[in-house]
Amino acid sequence: MIDHKPLVSIIINCFNGEKYLRKCLESVINQKYQNWEIIFWDNLSTDNSEKIVQSFNDKRIKYFKGKEFTTLYSARNLAIKKISGNFICFLDVDDWWLPEKIYQQVNFFKENKNIEILYSNFFNYYEAKKLKRIFSKEILPSGKITQELINHYKIGILTVMVKSSILLESSFNENYEIISDFDFFTNLSLKKNISAIQTPLAYYRIHEQNLSKKKFDQQIQEMEDWYFINKSNFLGYSLKGIELSLQVLKIKKYLFSGEKIKVIREILKKPIGLKKFKFLLFIVLSKKKIIDILG
Repeated sequence: MIDHKPLVSIIINCFNGEKYLRKCLESVINQKYQNWEIIFWDNLSTDNSEKIVQSFNDKRIKYFKGKEFTTLYSARNLAIKKISGNFICFLDVDDWWLPEKIYQQVNFFKENKNIEILYSNFFNYYEAKKLKRIFSKEILPSGKITQELINHYKIGILTVMVKSSILLESSFNENYEIISDFDFFTNLSLKKNISAIQTPLAYYRIHEQNLSKKKFDQQIQEMEDWYFINKSNFLGYSLKGIELSLQVLKIKKYLFSGEKIKVIREILKKPIGLKKFKFLLFIVLSKKKIIDILG
């Protein structure tokens, strides 16, 4: 049991999120642990997002509207400046939490005082098929996990709880629009202990807006930039995992856009282990099936 109740600040960034917003907010309202505040940052939405937020009429939900439209990570940095809590969590409007999420994480921090960053497993929810799959069937790494994050980044930001003091020392890199959480937590792992709860505590919604050729192009460009900028910061670590991630991203992009010849050429550039066989199978699948798989 928790014998003290630290305040948990929940950052929710929104731009035209009316379709999923109510479920997202209800998942916070229904948390077993109730000492929280929502910092709701509206990035100049033009839909009914503000009305939906205000309809909850809960003083713990603090609504802020940006003065100008910004990138996601700029908006996150702005929202962080408004927090009052001992811990910070992040939740996007199309995702939602299980009722035990905050409770389990606050308890974990109480029992493990040397931990400053905590994450968990989660479910991928495929909206088109109303299907859920666990994100990681393998044990999530804990401790000094820099090499593990480089090899296979498994921190879903929707599952993170972090001591607020961490965000007073660092902020998200606003030069990245997609990979800034990867950049943030991988760099923090060089000097901080990170721990994991193996149980899924959240749902990440996968829908067509998650996947587009433009997003793949941008993610590839950002990962390539990160690779060259950060080589010197990760001396002593192997960056082959980043090279593999870039190759997989390119294959996903070509699969999504139906460029099968480019898929084969990318696969043949260098070995990618057992994934090679999987991607050869993907080639013969329909685009709709590929959308389901790629999440």
